[in-house]
Amino acid sequence: MKLATLKDGSRDGQLAVVARDLKTAQLADAIAPTMRAALDDWAFIAPQLQELSTLLNHGRAARAFAFDPAQCMAPLPRAAQRVAAYPRAALAGARDDADKAALASPLELSEAPALQQCAADGMLGAQEAITLAHEAWGIDFDAQVAVICDDIGAGSTPDQAYGQIRLLMLLNEVSLRKLMPDELAGGGLLQSRPGAHCSPVAVTPDELDEHWRDAQLQLALRCSWNGKLVSPTQVRLPPFNYAQLLAHLCRTRSAGAGTVLSCAAEWDAQRGPGYYSIAAQRERELLSDGIASTPFMLFGDMIKIEILDSNSKSIFGAIEHTLHQAQLPLRR
Repeated sequence: MKLATLKDGSRDGQLAVVARDLKTAQLADAIAPTMRAALDDWAFIAPQLQELSTLLNHGRAARAFAFDPAQCMAPLPRAAQRVAAYPRAALAGARDDADKAALASPLELSEAPALQQCAADGMLGAQEAITLAHEAWGIDFDAQVAVICDDIGAGSTPDQAYGQIRLLMLLNEVSLRKLMPDELAGGGLLQSRPGAHCSPVAVTPDELDEHWRDAQLQLALRCSWNGKLVSPTQVRLPPFNYAQLLAHLCRTRSAGAGTVLSCAAEWDAQRGPGYYSIAAQRERELLSDGIASTPFMLFGDMIKIEILDSNSKSIFGAIEHTLHQAQLPLRR
């Protein structure tokens, strides 16, 4: 099934079930008022939402209305926590076999990703503008796929974590690349990650059929910048899947219902053109030409991120927004 959160003037919005073709929706207020409420009691709530989804997809929902992505908040406006996974070559600090044993992980150490805590209160709707003060900050997009999970206990295995994946959605992690070096020197990224824009709908794994396999989404993420497709047209799966990532996250701690974990898309430059963030393209240019020539975003630029199924139909709806300049207060 497909779920969305519609604007109603409140912080958490109203939960709605959306038809598979993204044309109609119905409020789920008689079942659960918000996405968070549904996640907090998923075993009881999900079958009722699924029943409503079936009625909607067969044109028999009693209170169906036209679905408008512009009226969507993020599917989960306030997450329990938000974590981003980024590939890296190896974990630092494993100096010998004894050390490596102590660092035992659900993932091979050579493949273990870096996990970064992100602001969970910056979950924005698919068509909300990116509003920032200065182009000089190095404004970038970063197309990602995220899962929303139920409670996962500390020390859970990948199989146990897999059973707790409830929903998937898309993210655009807006990044301010020129602010990152100073923040990394201080310990972590916060001001350089002002917010994440989410797809209009989140979908349950079964909605993806054969495209959700081995806890990985086997479809290409499409990213357009000012109307030009810049992402690769092929799929490259990372060496780890979302079940492994969640188990890795919970190696020493639990994760509560409503945890959002996203994984940065990656692409091997040797396999052809395309990128999911400007920073990735600039790094490629530095390696090949000695200079990064692709500029960061400018005010007025437009970004569109979506995933199409085998019939070229949008699965999650599109993240589609424009970069605007914030109106700064005048100094006296």
